[in-house]
Amino acid sequence: MNPREQVCPHCGAEGKQGQVGVHSRQEQRYGCKSCGRTFSQTHGSAFYQLKKPELFAVVISLLAYGCPPQAVIATYGLSDKTVRDWAKRAGKQCQAVHEQTVLNQRWDLQHIQADEMKVTTQRGIVWVALVMMVSTRLWLGGSVSVTRGKDLIEACLQYAARCALCRPIWLAVDGLNMYLNAARRVFRSRHRLPGQHPRWFVWGEVVITQVVKKRGGRRGHIERVVAQGDAHLADRLRQQSGGGTVINSAFIERLNATFRQRVATLGRRSRALARAPQTVTDALFLQGCIYNFCTSHASLALPLYLGPNRRHWVQRTPAMAAGLTDHRWRVTELMEFRIGRGPACPPRYST
Repeated sequence: MNPREQVCPHCGAEGKQGQVGVHSRQEQRYGCKSCGRTFSQTHGSAFYQLKKPELFAVVISLLAYGCPPQAVIATYGLSDKTVRDWAKRAGKQCQAVHEQTVLNQRWDLQHIQADEMKVTTQRGIVWVALVMMVSTRLWLGGSVSVTRGKDLIEACLQYAARCALCRPIWLAVDGLNMYLNAARRVFRSRHRLPGQHPRWFVWGEVVITQVVKKRGGRRGHIERVVAQGDAHLADRLRQQSGGGTVINSAFIERLNATFRQRVATLGRRSRALARAPQTVTDALFLQGCIYNFCTSHASLALPLYLGPNRRHWVQRTPAMAAGLTDHRWRVTELMEFRIGRGPACPPRYST
């Protein structure tokens, strides 16, 4: 226990200034000299007030990588309600981690891709929309809705807009035309001109391309369309981001496949149906954070040259490629992440 690395969640007093001390090593609690209150070492993390934190980390790791919940229940003798509650707790934790890490940054996104998935639940059909940054393979966010409408698309693109600089950006989608109006409403900034009221200004260099899949007699034919913006700008952004040789939506399709493989409720033909849309949302953010921080991506590996004829490939996660961390997180680190004014998150530069 190191009180100098702690911050009081009640008053914000910092341990490095001598305001936090050890209250009980056996109970792993700290005491604040400023407000006189105590707090647990796990306060603000997913392990807070858990009786079996080690087993919780193991179960979440298994669920995150596609292990069926029935296998977890049979192996560890847990109840179905316990596994559901732990999955919900992990989903809430990962949603807060995503807000505090990915959405607090600003990048020159250059090239993003978005797509939707149709998911069957016990209460009917819901739609899941995902958006990602192509150059780093970073998952930027996703939204869930009972209808495939403009609210779903705008909510999804808002995740990209929150961490995007006002720079030229290329959005690659499928043939759904709702993205055109949604992009105009999302990628804009509010400014005040001299002597005028604040106004919304739409970003000028937003290129939208569509990959339209033909049905019927021309099944298998794909039409690549520049629906908005300059085609030459799209080519330049494609080369800068490493987004393939032609207009495509392959990166987000691969991400969809990863999510469907690891979450049974997202499968096209699955008997593991979610009970409510919130369950899908929790699973979505759990998988998104596991993908960003805990999963190495083969296309992001960097060569480390050890000699004239020797080299070692350094594996990287999307979060490492984006500069959020310098090492691949374990699932335990993700669950230990302190939310809010608690102690700092796992170090960006490992020691």
